[in-house]
Amino acid sequence: MILVTGATGTTGREVLRGLPADLPVRVMARDPARVEPTAHRAETVAGDYGDPRSLDRALRGVSRAFLLTSRVGGDDDARFLRAARSAGVRHVVKVSAAAVADGDAHDLVTRWQRANEELLVNSGMRWTLLRPRAFMSNTLCWAPSIASDRVVRALYGTSVNACVDPRDVAAAAVCALTEAGHEGRVHTLTGPEPISAVEQTAWLGRLLGSPLRFEELSPGQARAQLSRRHPAAVVEALLASARRQRAGAKVRVEDTVLRLTGRPARPFATWAEDHLAAFADRRADDSDDHLGTLLKAG
Repeated sequence: MILVTGATGTTGREVLRGLPADLPVRVMARDPARVEPTAHRAETVAGDYGDPRSLDRALRGVSRAFLLTSRVGGDDDARFLRAARSAGVRHVVKVSAAAVADGDAHDLVTRWQRANEELLVNSGMRWTLLRPRAFMSNTLCWAPSIASDRVVRALYGTSVNACVDPRDVAAAAVCALTEAGHEGRVHTLTGPEPISAVEQTAWLGRLLGSPLRFEELSPGQARAQLSRRHPAAVVEALLASARRQRAGAKVRVEDTVLRLTGRPARPFATWAEDHLAAFADRRADDSDDHLGTLLKAG
């Protein structure tokens, strides 16, 4: 039995879609009604990292688990791993972040991810770590201003990031969950090329058939914008991540997606074309897992 957490979010739902239909799969979700139906008719159970009894129920009979957490500074990973070990889970595949390997990254989010990786590595269970760069889906936070003003506002617009399609992260997770040879491995996941917010804006404009304007935010403006959504410590972590990107820390491209899946990583243009309706029609960023994707700042 494979357990999938985060199945209502950007990556988890793609993991669920990608798992072979003949495998027994269970989904843990706070609200099971929001889990999309799939070909393999996965069993869905109500569960929350803060509820030990629900974790015990969700993990009963599970041999492999996909773990994705987003509550920065919380102990969700520790709670889940204790319950998984007690339940006899043999292998955990965890989504972390590429920034963990950056010796110059000391922000709150990266420290949290490092600590959680250490918990898993020392848990006594087999493990696989997925370390993606920034998710291409982070650009969905531009949808309201594109829809209303035909403008993208962002910090350090010409700095580049080898951002990755969440579907490629999910595909890597499926490989790790269903194939041998991934235990004790760290997979760093990137897109096929580094790209800037200015370049992403240009791609979106071409695909929408109407040029978009890019407005550079000052650090103060970016802080104020982020503060409307996130706690102060998370805001400062995201700003520190942006500064590292400006310094060139996120430019490196890896061929991991190709090696694991047999096909190249998707470029931003492909991701944008496949999600164009969100930018054409969306009037507010109502993505419930936006923080979870934003924190994959890599």
